[in-house]
Amino acid sequence: MPQLNKLRTALPGGPGGNTAPLPSARLRTALTVFFALDGFLFAGWVVRIPAIKHQTGASASTLGLALLGVSAGAVITMMLTGRLCHRYGSHAVTVVCGVLLSLSIALPAQTHSALSLGLVLLVFGAAYGGMNVAMNSAAVDLVAALRRPVMPGFHAAFSLGGMIGAGLGGLVAGGLSPALHLFSLTGIGLVVTALAGPVLLQHRSPGTAPAPADAGKPAQRLNGRARKVVLLFGVIALCTAYGEGALADWGALHLEQDLHARPGVAAAGYSLFALAMTAGRLSGTTLLERLGQTRTLVAGGVTAGAGMLLGSLAPTVWLALLGFAVTGLGLANIFPVAVGRAGELAGPGGVAAASTLGYGGMLLGPPAIGFLADWFSLPVALTTVAVLAGAAAALGYGARKTAHT
Repeated sequence: MPQLNKLRTALPGGPGGNTAPLPSARLRTALTVFFALDGFLFAGWVVRIPAIKHQTGASASTLGLALLGVSAGAVITMMLTGRLCHRYGSHAVTVVCGVLLSLSIALPAQTHSALSLGLVLLVFGAAYGGMNVAMNSAAVDLVAALRRPVMPGFHAAFSLGGMIGAGLGGLVAGGLSPALHLFSLTGIGLVVTALAGPVLLQHRSPGTAPAPADAGKPAQRLNGRARKVVLLFGVIALCTAYGEGALADWGALHLEQDLHARPGVAAAGYSLFALAMTAGRLSGTTLLERLGQTRTLVAGGVTAGAGMLLGSLAPTVWLALLGFAVTGLGLANIFPVAVGRAGELAGPGGVAAASTLGYGGMLLGPPAIGFLADWFSLPVALTTVAVLAGAAAALGYGARKTAHT
């Protein structure tokens, strides 16, 4: 089977082509740290959602509307971030967004109404969306230089960070207020950014200050057939990121509210999901080299769909936790493959387009789950994750003819 995800040249549209120098180990490590920090901060926020829901007095539907603030802030900034990466370089934008994300995570715990929560989540979402586009653009550059399908490794760091963030959140949930917990995350985020950021800033990213003759290339890559392929992989990313967002924002509440799990056990649900995703992504490069893009996408979608049916409909906490873990294994490599393929085709603009759709699914999914939970029930609402995972598998099979576009 051809190794469909091995990149043949440097990033299309980026200067230098095959003459680009091999990235240093320090650069790869620093970028991996930013992926881990992103997952760590996001998980630290999501495990405190039940407490902040109680603090604001929000219902399921009004909480869903407040969470829409994250969606709006992220989607608004994602396409702008793609242009900023092309102009200033993805490394610099990653560092700036790391600072903003660290500062903004303390804001939700200062709110006492669903409206004020939604407004501060706009800021948090803008920083989160910008950082995800910037660091994925930087990762695509490194993948192209290495000429190996190592994108899942960066996303494994995100999942590992999420697992650690959720695990620590579960440990302190019973004894530390949301305000103190999230404020401590601000300090951790700023320290990590100060340590890892200079390494990124010392290495000029390929998107920085393009020559006039190259300035239009990323946009050209989004024309015609390439635009359709980027859109296709963006939709695949959306289908699976919907599941990540749903489990992040509603998994703990499902375990605590519907299955009567203790707060610590409920918070551990997302930690287990993130652990399974980490394990799946650590093996992602090997899977892609052995199975190829299509089989990896299809197998992942089918596995995630089966796991989420168990996780949402199981009558006991432990069966639900098993379902969460299987879902994590299934979803692990679909998003990295989709975003990496879009970046290979169209540079930062492709990453931004696919990420906007993908993270739009992650961020729009929770509000949709909230409304469905009010209309039906939370377990029924969570079965939509399985439906979209199946759709991702079908689209992944349909995308098999685009591997060499």
